[in-house]
Amino acid sequence: MGIIGYLILGLIAGAIAKLILPGRQGGGWIATLVLGVIGALLGGFLGSLIFNRGIEEFFDLGTWALAIGGAIIVLLIYGLVTGRKGSRA
Repeated sequence: MGIIGYLILGLIAGAIAKLILPGRQGGGWIATLVLGVIGALLGGFLGSLIFNRGIEEFFDLGTWALAIGGAIIVLLIYGLVTGRKGSRA
């Protein structure tokens, strides 16, 4: 998968992770893109270690699951570092 594929995957995975997690996360689409790409890379790394499966194909359900899972982990860590409480107002 090329760099454009990783950017698109990261943007969508980051947006889905923000929808899944409760609360109000800061940042616009650029922060979502960065967190999503980092999460997709983290998910691919963990998937290759644990499940012997990476993020090679864009249109694979496993790729999307790993990318969204990694984005959720990165978003949780980002929330802890920035001190977001996770309550909607």
